[in-house]
Amino acid sequence: MNLGAAEEESPQEIHIPAEIDWQMLDKSKFFFLGAALFSGVSASLYPMVVLKTRQQVAYSELPCIRTAFSLVRHEGFRALYRGFGTSLMGTIPARALYMGALECTKSYVGTATVRMGFPEATAATIANAAAGLSAAMAAQLVWTPVDVVSQRLMVQSSSSIHYINGIDAFRKILDADGLRGLYRGFGISIMTYAPSNAMWWASYYVAQRLIWGGIGCYQAKKVVGEGNDNGANVYRPDSKTVMAVQGGSAAMAGSISALITMPLDTIKTRLQVLDGDGDGRRGPTIGQTLRNLVREGGWAACYRGLAPRCASMSMSATTMITTYELLKRLSTKNQEGLIS
Repeated sequence: MNLGAAEEESPQEIHIPAEIDWQMLDKSKFFFLGAALFSGVSASLYPMVVLKTRQQVAYSELPCIRTAFSLVRHEGFRALYRGFGTSLMGTIPARALYMGALECTKSYVGTATVRMGFPEATAATIANAAAGLSAAMAAQLVWTPVDVVSQRLMVQSSSSIHYINGIDAFRKILDADGLRGLYRGFGISIMTYAPSNAMWWASYYVAQRLIWGGIGCYQAKKVVGEGNDNGANVYRPDSKTVMAVQGGSAAMAGSISALITMPLDTIKTRLQVLDGDGDGRRGPTIGQTLRNLVREGGWAACYRGLAPRCASMSMSATTMITTYELLKRLSTKNQEGLIS
């Protein structure tokens, strides 16, 4: 992939490894390695998810650090991983759906938009946004029931119902509310994660171009400053630089998505957790949940858990994208031509 950094201002050209599309992947290796790699990523970031959930369902606001210390002091270190087994079981099929939908959509939409006459950069941005949207919608078919069960386990110390494990929670939710109980918050999950993923993937691509553009300008000025104008106008970054740019772009995109979609995520968590104690009554609507939040702590209540969510999404995005790019390179049918 070649990027003309600051195209009209500098002749500097950046050569980075080519994009790996769906047709170039060994599918069995892609899904097998993906399951293993992302299970490790999920394990390292899970405590942040627990803290975010605890803050979102609390009736009063507590700092993230105090929430963590209180949780460990009263319930032990294991409380930071409560519900992780259930979450991990859902990670494998959900990630498989996510990655498959992401790569298929990105490949086909990217090809279609180029054929329609869009510039390459615009076509890639559209393809990334469409891929994020379709991947999130596909993954939510698995993630919503997994979220419902794992979140109930995370906060069960403040609930009137006790769950022995994920299977027990699954049975009790199914007995009390039927299939609808497992998909509580599915609509708002789609509303939260589909645009968030579309925004993330589009932002990630744009952020990469901006960062590479900045590097290109710096390299061009460096060449001119050194008086080295003997045609050395091509910059080939090493693998560490490529990974650093990918990680920085991912963190920027993750923070933006977390901030914009935080109120929807708080409402979704409330719908899935607080109002499902099996009393037989129909849970409140999105509007009622929003009014309850505002009554408790004003509009700022919609942003409870923002710090751990931003940290979790930024770290998750950085770890995920570097892992994902590594996964794609390990899963290519032909490794030649991908190192330069």
